[in-house]
Amino acid sequence: MAPKKKEEVKEKPILGRFRNNLKMGIVGMPNVGKSTLFNVLTKMGIPAENFPFCTIEPNQARVNVPDDRFNWLVNTYKPKSAVSAYLDICDIAGLVKGAAQGEGLGNAFLSHISAVDGIFHVCRAFEDPDVTHVEDRIDPVGDLEIIHSELRLKDIERLSAILEGIKRQRGQVTKEMKEEMECAEKVLAWLEEGKDVRLGDWTAREIEFLNNWLLLTAKPAVYLVNCSKKDYIRKKNKFLPKIFEWVQANGGAPIIPFSGVFENEYAELAEGEREAWTKEQGADSALAKIITTGFKAIHLIYFFTAGADEVKCWQIRKGSKAPQAAGTIHTDFERGFICAEVMHYEELHELGNEHAVKAAGKYRQEGKNYTVADGDIIFFKFNVTASGKK
Repeated sequence: MAPKKKEEVKEKPILGRFRNNLKMGIVGMPNVGKSTLFNVLTKMGIPAENFPFCTIEPNQARVNVPDDRFNWLVNTYKPKSAVSAYLDICDIAGLVKGAAQGEGLGNAFLSHISAVDGIFHVCRAFEDPDVTHVEDRIDPVGDLEIIHSELRLKDIERLSAILEGIKRQRGQVTKEMKEEMECAEKVLAWLEEGKDVRLGDWTAREIEFLNNWLLLTAKPAVYLVNCSKKDYIRKKNKFLPKIFEWVQANGGAPIIPFSGVFENEYAELAEGEREAWTKEQGADSALAKIITTGFKAIHLIYFFTAGADEVKCWQIRKGSKAPQAAGTIHTDFERGFICAEVMHYEELHELGNEHAVKAAGKYRQEGKNYTVADGDIIFFKFNVTASGKK
């Protein structure tokens, strides 16, 4: 008897847009340090004044993703050009209680969050009488409760409108309409229990609907805790334990302490002065960690192409197959995909050069079902005829 053909396990899709140019939005209450963080991340002179709603229209910038692997490849190949991976970041206006009902900047604020793919939640964990707080108190956990409540209220409003729209349609209810209605009702019940969509265990079919709706609480989150310079250097802050407990109780997510004051001083130094200054302070900048954590949070990875002409990071959504990755370089690469010649960065780094990788049998050919891994170094083979057929 012939052996049974092994069935391919179909991976569950990830929540969010399936594309390569995804964005992280900086979100929080007014005057918690959002624009200060944006400024030091991007080295842009965006206003960061001490009054609510200083940021109205979201400021946007692109920052390089720091990576020692990329630096090593550049030093090894000494190419004519080098292009690192990047993260798009938006600085979004401060949210206030009642935003879902139009308070503060209300719906405009919430629409700006809808346009990003992940959220940097900035929490204020410093006391300074010269920096006002819209709620007239310092309570980072209370701020997080307000923000998450407002996002859930907006999602509830959106799902209610979707359900009403389906019910108003005349004619026969299709199977897809019924599935969409059942999914919307299930997600709505989840939200009304005070839970964020990103924490649910949804089926592949439900994720298809969720990825069309792009609900605010479906977006991945990274919590950035803005401490005083003193607290950041000594690695102690009285608010941090409560913030940690709240985040763990609400599904867990990365938490990164930073200090806007520390980072501002760091950003103003010349490149050559920074290492000595951080050694003197007894603390390093958190910016690299913030950028790389945000990049991973929205399910982005990148592969490398490397040679004498260019070393480049090509960012793709985690889970992308080899032809999709090839398509980021050129659509013809995907259309006429033959195979991907792959070596992993760690193998190249360990063995020293491409010839040694091949000699060790580590250089391999992968087909169209290969899932690209972060750090792969790839050369694509393809063939496209003039008629557009392989």
